[in-house]
Amino acid sequence: MVVGVAADRPLPRVVLSTFLATAAEGDRLAFEPYQVAYEMPRGEGGGPTAEAAATVAEGGRRQAVLAASALGAILDRLTREGFRPTVAALLINRAGWMTDRLEHCLSAPEHPPVAEGLAVRAALRTAFAGRGLDVIEMDEKSLHESAALKLPFSPSQIGAQLATLGATVGRPWRKEQKAACLAAWVAAAAS
Repeated sequence: MVVGVAADRPLPRVVLSTFLATAAEGDRLAFEPYQVAYEMPRGEGGGPTAEAAATVAEGGRRQAVLAASALGAILDRLTREGFRPTVAALLINRAGWMTDRLEHCLSAPEHPPVAEGLAVRAALRTAFAGRGLDVIEMDEKSLHESAALKLPFSPSQIGAQLATLGATVGRPWRKEQKAACLAAWVAAAAS
C-alpha cells in the first residue's frame, strides 16, 4: 500500500493512494518465497538446504526488481504531477530480531508469513535506496502513539483528519490506507 501526501500546508493532503506490487501475478516464488522454501525437502537436522536458500534468494531478487520498477513508476507519476518526493515512510513490525529468516521460517508453519513480510520490506528498502529517497521506519503497532507525540494534534484530531483525508480519495479507505497515510504524514512532517 502506498499513500503519498503533500505536506506543503499546515495539514497534509493525499496526492496518491495505490498499491506497489512486489510480485507479478502468477509468480508464486516472488509472492511467497519462504512458503515455497518451507514446502521443500529439508537438509540435515531439518535445516534449510542450499536449494531452499537459492529459492529464497531468487524470490527476493524478483521482489526487489518489481519493487524498484513499481516505485519508479509511482515516483515518475508524482513528478509529472508537480510533486518532488523526498522521503518514504516504511511501516515495520517487531520481528527485526530475526537473524536468519529462512531457518526461522522452517521451524513452524506459521512462520513463513512473517518472513514474507520482512522480505517485502527488504525489497522496498532496496527500491527506496535506489531512488535516493530518505526512509523513516515506523513501528506499525505504536504508530498512533508516536504520531500523537510528533504531530501538533491530539489523537482525536489526527483520527478526524485521517477520516477527512480518506474522503478526498474515495472508498475504500481501509485501516491499511489510514496507517500508510499517517506514516507518510509523520515522515513528511519530520523532513
